[in-house]
Amino acid sequence: MKKLTLIFVSLSFIAGLSISLTANDKTAGKCMVCHMEISAGLYHQWNNSEHALHNVTCYDCHGADKKEIDSFLHEGTYIATLVTPKDCGRCHTKEADETGMSYHAKAGQILESADAYLAHVAGGHPAAISGCESCHGSKVEIDPKSPNRLTAESWPNSGIGRINPDGSKGSCNACHTRHGFDKSQARQPETCGKCHLGPDHPQKEIYEESKHGNVYFTNVDKMNLDADRWVVGEDYYAAPTCATCHISATRTQQPSHDVGGRISWTLRPPISKHKDNWQHKREKMKDVCQSCHGLTFIDGHYRQFDGLVNLYNEKFARPAGEITGILKKNNSFENPAAFSNKIEWIYWEIWHHEGRRARHGAAMMGPDYTWWHGIYDVAQHFYFKFIPEVRKTGDKEAITYIDNMLRNDPMHRWMSQSTDELKKAIRSGEIQKIYEKLFTPEVGSE
Repeated sequence: MKKLTLIFVSLSFIAGLSISLTANDKTAGKCMVCHMEISAGLYHQWNNSEHALHNVTCYDCHGADKKEIDSFLHEGTYIATLVTPKDCGRCHTKEADETGMSYHAKAGQILESADAYLAHVAGGHPAAISGCESCHGSKVEIDPKSPNRLTAESWPNSGIGRINPDGSKGSCNACHTRHGFDKSQARQPETCGKCHLGPDHPQKEIYEESKHGNVYFTNVDKMNLDADRWVVGEDYYAAPTCATCHISATRTQQPSHDVGGRISWTLRPPISKHKDNWQHKREKMKDVCQSCHGLTFIDGHYRQFDGLVNLYNEKFARPAGEITGILKKNNSFENPAAFSNKIEWIYWEIWHHEGRRARHGAAMMGPDYTWWHGIYDVAQHFYFKFIPEVRKTGDKEAITYIDNMLRNDPMHRWMSQSTDELKKAIRSGEIQKIYEKLFTPEVGSE
């Protein structure tokens, strides 16, 4: 029935039937006739989509008022290349509103951060465009001389936090890829993997090594991904995906496009912080977990996760940050520009790369990323790259801080003890006692 309906709808437009067709219908028909020839893949993506099934045509999304800043005359009709969340929100109001309040919509604002600074100064403008902006989103600029009024430097772009000419933020087709906009695709972890991977935030790789990923990839055919209703524990139960945990429905929660609504820690900054109202957000995530796990299991996971985050914060992040602050205060760097000194790169990688990997690994039950790609690298860089580089500066205040830390902090005293003594302390449980307080969520959080 769906195929017959699609064929009828398409042929109706293509044949130019005059049976009560509006001007918009006729315009849409012209779009289809042309694009079926010059971009057949695009046409067929749409023709097999839910949009086509419900008579949502090219012009419904791309039609524009002449006064809109990015509109242009195309084959006798004003259209806009960009379909923004404001456009999608005409039909998908709830989803657009939720997206607009989410981390995703704000991702383009990171372009003013140190991440983009590095891309521009250490790399160059082309790297920022093809790298940073491809995921975070570009600020789409207008070029009156361009055929579609968009600058080639800022378009094409489907970055999740794209800043659009109409003032909206975000790009729905970052997850619901044009022109099929298939919800089953947005439910799969591969969709998130375009951006959530790599040395600084390898969620894709962590998911793949976790038991969740193991089970998903061996049971994809049992995931019911095409279903309209997709409630974990009822409509599918083989495994969770990224969407399951962060935005999809449970028996007590409606689906949401606010990807941060169930996150209790923010693991992005140098020192991890609890989110506002983090206890409530954690309860919402626990509700997802309870679809497949018992509460004792879930509480145990969060205890282990909190312990790792607090370990990273207290043992490495705070000292490294305070030492770096001392060096900056005392003007102890050789070169003036940020990241023009080796120690700045070492500190950056401790928190931005290794530290994030460790924290995300613990959050998503990826042991290799928690340890070998995480805390192992953090410790090696902290003790054998960062500290030696600080000593080279000759900054007396920073060196005194390091000496006191290594001598008096029980987490760091191990470097001056014998191996036999340390092994004995491990067997007796004395070493473990040093870290007991870290398993409390609130320890050291800001």
